[in-house]
Amino acid sequence: MADISFFRRVFRFRTIMVILTVGLMVALLFSYLSCFIHPSTIPGIPLFGLGYWIISLFYLVILIIWAIARSRWSLIMLGLFLLGGKLHFRTFSLGWDEENEQQRTELKVSSYNVRLFDLYNPSKSDALKTRNQIFDYLKNQDADVYCIQEYYHQDPPTPFKTKDTLMKLLKTPRMHARTSITDAKRQEFGVAIFSRHKIIAQGEVSFSAINKTNNYCVYIDLVKNKDTFRVYNVHLQSIRLQKDDYALFNEQNIQSGEENSRLFNLTQKIVRAYPVRAEQTEKVVEHIKQSPYPVIVCGDFNDTPMSYCYNQYASILTDAFRNTSKGLGITYAGKVPAGRIDYIFHSNSLGSRNFEIQKEKLSDHYGISCTLFPH
Repeated sequence: MADISFFRRVFRFRTIMVILTVGLMVALLFSYLSCFIHPSTIPGIPLFGLGYWIISLFYLVILIIWAIARSRWSLIMLGLFLLGGKLHFRTFSLGWDEENEQQRTELKVSSYNVRLFDLYNPSKSDALKTRNQIFDYLKNQDADVYCIQEYYHQDPPTPFKTKDTLMKLLKTPRMHARTSITDAKRQEFGVAIFSRHKIIAQGEVSFSAINKTNNYCVYIDLVKNKDTFRVYNVHLQSIRLQKDDYALFNEQNIQSGEENSRLFNLTQKIVRAYPVRAEQTEKVVEHIKQSPYPVIVCGDFNDTPMSYCYNQYASILTDAFRNTSKGLGITYAGKVPAGRIDYIFHSNSLGSRNFEIQKEKLSDHYGISCTLFPH
């Protein structure tokens, strides 16, 4: 009887392992497909791309267990993992700096989602302190171009008269912005580009035909020395998280029994945002293809490297982080484990070096910067 009981346990354990293995293989395959399938085609598939790291971690653990057991499942799992090929290096980079061998014109760009300079901090003194720290960080970047998402400005009298302050502080006499304006309080919310160099053209890639949104894309054509660059500042569709959504990540609330409804609502918001971002991305990519100049795309994409949106940019441009840096490159500093969602892309005719990610947390994003030059 003892032997029969033992074999039953072994059989039950193996059955559970097989079911878990098949489930993880399907999940990993879906995470691959999320890069190529439009989110509106299969609404839930982008969630597998979002969960790529968790899926991969469990997948490798199970693969190792099968390998130790010398099971053919280990070979099957290894084959599927290798099928992902270069997709695995989207979230983990092994790049290195390029050399500007011909000493061509270099353009340093800085991109930062500043979360409205901490405008909604309940403590006004803390808000001003954070705003000033953000100003100092931007000044220390000493960049040629600054792309700011969740930009905020208010006409005087107010301590948040950011436009004039930044233009003077950053030595950027030229600016282009797209904002929504509230007349009552003279407030502006949106995106902005600040440039030290002459702007010969500027414009917007409008998202208004897709949906009513406060997310924007603007661009400028600037000249440094004798080289002309087109710089885009992109802020793609946000998930629009509220306090109840963030409460899901509070252990006390997780134990309160409300986590199921909150998790469902959060999932619905995430799923609804994916198709909107995809349409916005397709509009920007089509605009990029018409550019007469080398292109630099900066911004908060609200999407991970294992996503349809990222894939659209990566198919025609170079990811500066992957081209120059090593590691995970986490740029989101909020409670949701989103990883790398802020990017600097550039035309393949440009080189890149010295990609940096801000170390100090002043917003729910970390600022990023990179130096680019013509090949």
